[in-house]
Amino acid sequence: MKAAPRKNYGRIPNLVELKDLIATQIESFVWFKSEGLRELFDEINPITDYTGKNFELRFLDYEFGPPKFSEEECRNRDMTYAAPLRIKTRLTVKETGEIKESDVYMGDFAIMTEEGTFIVNGTERVVVSQLVRSPGVYFTATEDPVSGRRLFGAKLIPNRGAWLEIETSAKDLLTVKIDRKRKVPVTVLLKALELAQLKGKDNDRDAQRVALAQLFGDVDDNPEHKYIDATFEKDATVTTNDALIELYKRIRPGDPATVDNARNLLQSLFFNPRRFDLGRVGRYKVDKRLGRPAEDIQERVRNSELRIMEKGDLIAIIRKLIELNNAPREKQIADDIDHLGNRRVRAVGELLQNQLRMGLIRMERIIQERLPISAPPTVTAAPPINARPVVGATQDVAGPTPLPHFRHPATP
Repeated sequence: MKAAPRKNYGRIPNLVELKDLIATQIESFVWFKSEGLRELFDEINPITDYTGKNFELRFLDYEFGPPKFSEEECRNRDMTYAAPLRIKTRLTVKETGEIKESDVYMGDFAIMTEEGTFIVNGTERVVVSQLVRSPGVYFTATEDPVSGRRLFGAKLIPNRGAWLEIETSAKDLLTVKIDRKRKVPVTVLLKALELAQLKGKDNDRDAQRVALAQLFGDVDDNPEHKYIDATFEKDATVTTNDALIELYKRIRPGDPATVDNARNLLQSLFFNPRRFDLGRVGRYKVDKRLGRPAEDIQERVRNSELRIMEKGDLIAIIRKLIELNNAPREKQIADDIDHLGNRRVRAVGELLQNQLRMGLIRMERIIQERLPISAPPTVTAAPPINARPVVGATQDVAGPTPLPHFRHPATP
């Protein structure tokens, strides 16, 4: 029976056409299938055995096949509306130089319907977008109850990885906390990062003081509050190695501190894209807040290699922090973290990507364990790959987890 046409008794015409309210969900899922999955596979490429001398496995092009059953069949037969994912892999045997390519079946992935829903076991579910704090750098202010001064702090919040927090004390001391561990003077971190300005100045504290003054002297110009000098006085380290060990003791108390362990830890915390990732949004927010030119920001956002923390970022954050501490009261404007401009919508595609990343990391570990026991003449790409963690991760998003919600029936 055809529905009767709706009659409008309003006198004012409808000037603004109502937009498609589920377009965001559908576009986000299309992005996940075309770009989000590609980013994930690029992150884990290449996978080698633990020695790195025998095998190398790469994930190449992938494609989704047609769904096995229609949406109506899945609803009527209590099935999941899903499509098979196949990916082309290339396995290189380094001993012989032999290259073997094969197509690997990675399991069935739940597919979004035209209405922006997933059909899981016959029931329609919706993955609701999340409103989350945007990655970037934020400057916050607290008022000292004794002197009445506004003391600023900075937080570098990545999309994935360890937080970096810098605080100002009432005694003009700048301290840094890495991943919410114990405080350490910020000059210890600057030495541990082996800045070019401090190179060749080990065992010479006077030369280090001069180098830091050249780096921050133009903003640290308040004779009553010398932040870098006050921080340097509290810094007992002399060499780069001392700074690395001191930092390691604060981050990993109880573990044996060696220079190599400390250097590797610092490298993995901030300069390894698999452990620390600002994301496109984070890189844009950091560059914009630190006052970089708009043309440079656009180029840097497109470059995926710049989504880690740069040494220049830390120097610019400290300079901005000192500027805010020394600014007149009317110009001491702090960022409001709860402002909607500092929040962003995390749609279904990004939620799927984050969930799938955990499954791919587990799959990578299984592949690394299986590759050494494979015989080079007979090994192919398919046997070492166990797609179960990946399939389980996708089912977690569309299945019984806090992310999806049952679709409410339309009110007549």
